[in-house]
Amino acid sequence: MNENPYASSLDARILSATPMELVNMLYHAAIESVQAARQHLKSGQIFERGRAVSRAIAILTELNGSLDYEKGGEVSTRLAAMYDFLQRTLLDANFRQADDGLARAEALLMTLSEAWSALGPGRQNGSLRPAGPRELDQPAYGLAGMPTPHENYAAVAAKQWCA
Repeated sequence: MNENPYASSLDARILSATPMELVNMLYHAAIESVQAARQHLKSGQIFERGRAVSRAIAILTELNGSLDYEKGGEVSTRLAAMYDFLQRTLLDANFRQADDGLARAEALLMTLSEAWSALGPGRQNGSLRPAGPRELDQPAYGLAGMPTPHENYAAVAAKQWCA
């Protein structure tokens, strides 16, 4: 039997993760998938590129499905719009066999991941810090046609979404 020795370790990480950590893990997996798609595009590996794009889209679908509109309100609505934009961007880039859409999706996912990571452990229970200048004016938001987030946007999102 040819089992992946890392599978049980990943299973353990997933089963013991908090909702915040799970979202962060999904963002990282989506980024890795888009990066793999970009590499496959450069090397002309069509099937592998399509598989990597499909994986990123599946991750975004999972993130979108986990949104709680009742608790998250406007933040959930904006995240849903962002995930939809990312999925459409990935599909278009894959169809056109163009790197620009893949690069845009990667930048947006990295922005989301950075904002989510900035929350970190211990910042979920009212001890949220104000966002710094780097977090407020992420250029990736403009790429998606989304307004620049207000101060504490990521903190509000995490508090409402994972409460």
